[in-house]
Amino acid sequence: MTMRRYALRDEQWNRIKDLLPGSEGWVGGTAKDNRTFVEAVIYRYRAGIPWRDLPGRFGCWKNTHRRHQRWSESGVWKRVFDVLATDVDNEYAMIDGTIVRAHQHSAGAQKKRVPRHR
Repeated sequence: MTMRRYALRDEQWNRIKDLLPGSEGWVGGTAKDNRTFVEAVIYRYRAGIPWRDLPGRFGCWKNTHRRHQRWSESGVWKRVFDVLATDVDNEYAMIDGTIVRAHQHSAGAQKKRVPRHR
């Protein structure tokens, strides 16, 4: 079995799927693509790319960004984080330099100094 890069394992997905809007029991329609959407968000942040550079397999980047904004504003991501942060393993809460990308200009290169003319 091959694992796609940045994809959720089944046990990870099973822990969060019922916390997401559109799952069974929520008012409104059922979102069949929640897993693809969550993996798109993970991919975007782990790869350190702009939304517009999301691969086509995730669908339209504008819709993905808009949905991410709605989930952020309504507290969905916070709810997921709060549940996963209680995990003894704490695998989901680890944020360090291996997964957080810095902007190219923050790499510590010498800044060009412009001489001041008086």
